[in-house]
Amino acid sequence: MVRAYLYLALFIPVTALFAVSASIWTLFDSSGRSYAFHARLWSRFSLGLNHTPVELRGTEHLPDGPFILMSNHQSSFDILSLIAAIPRRIYWIAKKELFDIPVFGPSMRRGGYIPLDRSDGRKALKSMENAADIIRQGSSVVMFPEGTRTRDGHLLPFKRGGFMLAVRAGVPVIPATINGSGRVNPGGLIRLYSGKITITLHPPITIPEGMKKSAAEEWLMERVQGAIGSALEV
Repeated sequence: MVRAYLYLALFIPVTALFAVSASIWTLFDSSGRSYAFHARLWSRFSLGLNHTPVELRGTEHLPDGPFILMSNHQSSFDILSLIAAIPRRIYWIAKKELFDIPVFGPSMRRGGYIPLDRSDGRKALKSMENAADIIRQGSSVVMFPEGTRTRDGHLLPFKRGGFMLAVRAGVPVIPATINGSGRVNPGGLIRLYSGKITITLHPPITIPEGMKKSAAEEWLMERVQGAIGSALEV
């Protein structure tokens, strides 16, 4: 527990400094490159604070164009590991309310983050169509289909929203299996341990042409879940 509090004592102010710096730089660079640079540097520094190396396997599976990466979710170190290790500029989908925060919200937009309005069904559907259009135009995004962190390392039931977005976007889905992050930062506990995190990228999954949306969502969910589970160490 002491280690975790010492880590947070450094992590929180460092994160604030990076956030302010990234926000300032986005005023001069609307391409998102400076924001991505800050995010990668922040994640690598944060991993280094806890002596947590990350190994990435399967980079040959990353396509040239946009994709949606779907990963299991064991701890807060998953986000740090993915930003630090994936050799592409990746974006995150965040709830719309975050984009209304002064300074922080506009910087997220300049950084390429995608807002999702979940206030009601109609707005959520329109927001999802907008997000799908942004992805089709070239933005690769990361999603956790479980929706929350698992406590025991086993996969939780997948939420349907991410697969609805994937079907609408029509881009390849890259399943990714993260191992080790749950041991570094156990779910539900204020504990930190040293340890290696491994990210395994699986071959891209492309939805067959002509399949109805509802059937495609179910088909995609089963295959992504199977791919992630095939390399999961519990």
